[in-house]
Amino acid sequence: MRVSYEWLKDMVDVPEDPKDLVNEYIRTGTEVEGVERVGADLDHVYTAQVVSKKPHPDSDHMWLCRVSVGDKNVDENGNPVPLQIVCGAQNFNEGDHIVTAMIGAVLPGDVKIKKSKLRGVESYGMNCSERELGLGNDHDGIIILPPDAPVGMLYTDYLGSSDTVIDCEITPNRPDCLSMVGMAVETSAVLDEGTHITLPSIKEEKGPDAHDLVDVQIDDAELCPRYTARVVRNVKIGPSPEWLARRVIAAGSRPINNVVDVTNYVMYLTGQPLHAFDLGKLQKREDGKRHVVVRAARDGELLTTLDEKERTLTPDMCVITDGGETPIALAGVMGGLNSEIDETTTDVLLESATFSAGHISRTSRNLDLMSEASIRYERQVDGAGCADVSNIAAALFEECCSAEVCPGIVDVYPGPVPAPVITMRPARVRALAGADIPDDFMVARLKRLGCKVEPAENGAYTVTAPTNRPDLTREVDLIEEVVRLWGEGDITPTLPAARNHAGGLTVDQQRIRKIGRTLRACGLSETTTYCFADASDLSKLGMSEEGRGIPVKIINPLVADQAEMRRSILPGLLRSVAYNLDHGVDAVALYEIGRVFFGHENKSQPDEPSFVCGVLSGHRDDEWCQKFEDYDFFDAKGVVEQLLSALRVTKVRFKVADPQTYGWLQPGRAAEVYGNKGELMGWVGNIHPKALKAFGVDAPVVAFELSVESLLRLAHRELPYVDVPTLPGVDVDLAIVVDESVTCEQLEQRIKSAGGKLLSDVRLFDVYRDPVRVGLGKKSMAFSLTYRSADHTLTSEEVDRAHKKLVDKVCRATGGEVRG
Repeated sequence: MRVSYEWLKDMVDVPEDPKDLVNEYIRTGTEVEGVERVGADLDHVYTAQVVSKKPHPDSDHMWLCRVSVGDKNVDENGNPVPLQIVCGAQNFNEGDHIVTAMIGAVLPGDVKIKKSKLRGVESYGMNCSERELGLGNDHDGIIILPPDAPVGMLYTDYLGSSDTVIDCEITPNRPDCLSMVGMAVETSAVLDEGTHITLPSIKEEKGPDAHDLVDVQIDDAELCPRYTARVVRNVKIGPSPEWLARRVIAAGSRPINNVVDVTNYVMYLTGQPLHAFDLGKLQKREDGKRHVVVRAARDGELLTTLDEKERTLTPDMCVITDGGETPIALAGVMGGLNSEIDETTTDVLLESATFSAGHISRTSRNLDLMSEASIRYERQVDGAGCADVSNIAAALFEECCSAEVCPGIVDVYPGPVPAPVITMRPARVRALAGADIPDDFMVARLKRLGCKVEPAENGAYTVTAPTNRPDLTREVDLIEEVVRLWGEGDITPTLPAARNHAGGLTVDQQRIRKIGRTLRACGLSETTTYCFADASDLSKLGMSEEGRGIPVKIINPLVADQAEMRRSILPGLLRSVAYNLDHGVDAVALYEIGRVFFGHENKSQPDEPSFVCGVLSGHRDDEWCQKFEDYDFFDAKGVVEQLLSALRVTKVRFKVADPQTYGWLQPGRAAEVYGNKGELMGWVGNIHPKALKAFGVDAPVVAFELSVESLLRLAHRELPYVDVPTLPGVDVDLAIVVDESVTCEQLEQRIKSAGGKLLSDVRLFDVYRDPVRVGLGKKSMAFSLTYRSADHTLTSEEVDRAHKKLVDKVCRATGGEVRG
């Protein structure tokens, strides 16, 4: 919101130095993006008139102009002489009054105007646009002044004075501050100063009653809670008065004509967007009336908006029609080209209405069509003020357009919304604020904000909030207003009063932090990726949607490739890998602990389980004397084992992953991770080359993903105590030849099961294959077995019996044989 300091001064007493007000805004919660001085340094910039305009001899788009600046440019005899200026603008004609920067002028952005030569022709100045003078954003053409503008006057003198514009960042919950009146009220509360706001009023109403000229019909009160229409006749289209044009420029728009400028001015003044229709362009019914219908757009319906672009509409959009099939405006966003105000307009239908904030927001984003009106509507416009604002605009039409205001106002208001009435307890305010704020301060500042405050029982107050403050609905909202105006910086910090409340982390919080510490100790760096995802992420990855719910789609995504909530952390990490590899990082080891979102058809809220996911790519850190190999499956498996060991998860098993189920992992290089009681905790493996290619990764990547919920549930604070062995053990090596299909895990489980109580340890130390010595399709797996008893030293006979029994059971179970 651009706040003109000169305009603000007309409504409330403010400090002489705008910086003082800026500090107060920041102190009370209104962020200021910048302070801009407008017109203060425009020396050598004058009002001028185009004397002649001829095509440039060596250009098809530039003009050779003679521009009069009065006595600011004279010949050696002291007689005024026009300047020769080469100009590329196309929006001016001979006789137009313009703004010219002469040689020596320094424009905003440190642009110095010097004598120059353009396409071989000398130019002695520049005809200026609003943006070049820092007065607005318009750069389509040069400034055209009213025909009665003087020639040769310093432009800042013509504007009246320089101005300071404070660019405030208004939060979405404060639509009242998107207006000068709203900012004046806010400033009044911040500074504890009274307001002196004077609004124009209609001097005389004449002609037919508006009800005899216009009917209004609202088909859906949800789309349009209130619609008012006034009629002004015999409007004279022309340039706006100087004061009106100056205010419109200060607000950030460019003057167009008096009708459009009045509607823009009133919007900036009150925060209520208005729209002016050419009444003569609306269809007249048999009864002589124009029929305005507010309805939902039809699917595929077309409307050419004022920017001359044809828009395709959808049923969740709201349109204004004149009773026919063709819309005349896109409600709350932009008018239609078929009803715009032009030079032939004499009668105007003035719309002042409110529309559904959600529908306007979706409409403007879906059509990529943002406007000053839509910005205000999507933050909620006060429906209670529509008629009053319409009267203000009608009064300005009367003043600035020599219009006749028809009596009456057509007002369709199906469900008036009452102002919220809230009970405020001063003791509660002080308790929550932690400051001794006097009652008088609370009452005075709330009244400054437009609230009605009346005493109630037990020292409380009954507060009626203004209807333009949708954020004030509860006692705590009033407390927030009191505290921010009191000043949070003036409240002494204190600890909350509590008994027997010891601070600290919960067990789960401690374990989650341990997960992070362990992974960082393994060489992985923590990262955070977007929770928003591309709808095609899972299909690009080759990951099945089974078990991952339905997509949770975002209604208004900011970008097309972030249209839903993620269902896996892996795609975001793969993008991070691609980014790092593309920027010359040859070793990437990242992890993220975050939520994913699984939607369900019969649930209003999605499930949000947490996962820890890691990726490894490239080679391990090199030493000065050796170069390590690239990360492989066993590096990722080792990280997972280290993590599970740190959390004391017992009975961990790795099972070969089914390629049909884990399509995003390379077959034979992927495993499922199981914990105690056979609970599936996640997976680990090499990412499939097709998935890597889909995400732009040109190097192998190994990854893992584990359920945080499973990790927390299966983790133990401590393990059962086992006495340190005091008796010697007996080590025996066993090599068994089995089929290739028998895994190490299967064989190890059989050995442990057959070993009984005497077998204390099993460790694989060799795998040998040889089609001649071992056999085709066979492999020899050698284990080191340790036998030990807790209460006596084992004899060789005991070990032999136990070992023979173990060998017999294992061979029968696996079909293997002992290798000699």
